[in-house]
Amino acid sequence: MKLVVSGGWFGKGGLWEVEVLEVVYPSDLSEVDGLGGFILISYDYTTKTLGVPVKERGLPPVVFLKTGKVVPCKPSKGDVDLELVDMSLGEEEFKERIGHVKDFIASGDVYQINLTSEIRFRVQGDLESLFFKFHGRQPVPYSFYLETEDLCLLSGSMELFLKKNGEMIESRPIKGTGRSAEEILASEKERAENLMITDMVRNDLGRVAETGSVRVAELFKVERYKTLYQMHSRVVAKTRENFGAIIENTFPPASVTGAPKYRAVQIIDELEPHGRGYYCGCAGFLQENGDFTLSVLIRTAFGGGEEISYFAGCG
Repeated sequence: MKLVVSGGWFGKGGLWEVEVLEVVYPSDLSEVDGLGGFILISYDYTTKTLGVPVKERGLPPVVFLKTGKVVPCKPSKGDVDLELVDMSLGEEEFKERIGHVKDFIASGDVYQINLTSEIRFRVQGDLESLFFKFHGRQPVPYSFYLETEDLCLLSGSMELFLKKNGEMIESRPIKGTGRSAEEILASEKERAENLMITDMVRNDLGRVAETGSVRVAELFKVERYKTLYQMHSRVVAKTRENFGAIIENTFPPASVTGAPKYRAVQIIDELEPHGRGYYCGCAGFLQENGDFTLSVLIRTAFGGGEEISYFAGCG
């Protein structure tokens, strides 16, 4: 078992290896309240939180790692090659389904949909080395590599789903990608989409927040990464709810579904032939005092053996 994480999880630089003491599979999030460790929540958990059945991958919907010491990690340089096997939606099929999304928007069903395709690869080499190369090409604060007996997962996410510190909770939804800050800020589409998702997050946090405490602390803030720019907004609130209650009222993340969330998830399940699995779920660290930090599992691949699935999509 192995867990390697970006130092961004702790407000540090570099990569760090986290000792894994035990892996458990909770049936309910109440089982992890008051525990410290690393948690992985599959998009499949949407069926429980929203009451909308979604395609399942047959993987554990919740994985919890009891963790120990944290030490610096030096990246290895093993060889790894990927061979394309297939895609759940080819280029023409993807365009066709985008046409269906536009029809749903025109008919008033939804304002926005996040549509994705699964890309399957055959792997030759070491997946940990693949993660090091992935992180090296695009260092981000919430990247990690997880290896258990049954699963390998690597994520290059820069999106904060939820962070709770005491009674304060925040979310930083990302919408808007481009080659420069000026390009993103000049795009009416990118700003409109970011504003829409920010409003969804305000609504989600409002379900668990103290009355009157929800506010937008940052709007349309563009961050520079190694190969691109992205725009996020930041929504903050005060809450006294526990981890399980917060997830029950906010999952899945708004930025990877659409608006309104309930209908968007229904349409996603209708148009996507694949189950998302851990992609578009969330992962991160829980503390014994109830604080936590969770990323949105974008730019994420998972698999086992000689195959791995990566996912890509658009809004």
